[in-house]
Amino acid sequence: IATPLVLCDEEFPRSLDAFPLEYGETMRNHARVYGDDAFTGVSIAREDLRRACETQIKSHLLHLREGFIETDGDPSAVGRLIAASAPAFSALLRNVARLNGVTSTERLEATRAGAHAANVPDALVNDLLALERPGAMPTSDPPRLFPDYLAAVEHLARFVDSWRA
Repeated sequence: IATPLVLCDEEFPRSLDAFPLEYGETMRNHARVYGDDAFTGVSIAREDLRRACETQIKSHLLHLREGFIETDGDPSAVGRLIAASAPAFSALLRNVARLNGVTSTERLEATRAGAHAANVPDALVNDLLALERPGAMPTSDPPRLFPDYLAAVEHLARFVDSWRA
């Protein structure tokens, strides 16, 4: 079981705008152990969620570009960069799904829903999801995957930047 989140009654609703991704995840997957359910009647503003998604995606984009430069084009280093960043990319897609009203708690379903909402190609998503399972996808040709991956993250940044409810 995860470490309990301890907040005062008035602190939680006042913090939703500061931590919409984190609290959204907690609200969807929490288990109440004792007392009233602190999440009853509480919701996260869509604009707060959009802004947090934008920050997360643009940060991922900057780190991906920086990481690629640091690989100096070495194929094995590029492969490690892509494999290491694949779980964060999946999380980005799940947050885009949440932004678009998807409430599924199933990781794969939510990841694919976010990809479809933003028109990220299924083949790329499949390749990146495979990297989350060690040994599932060879990383012998990472330069083949990197340009599409970078383009998809750039596309996500534009998609979320222009998103309107």
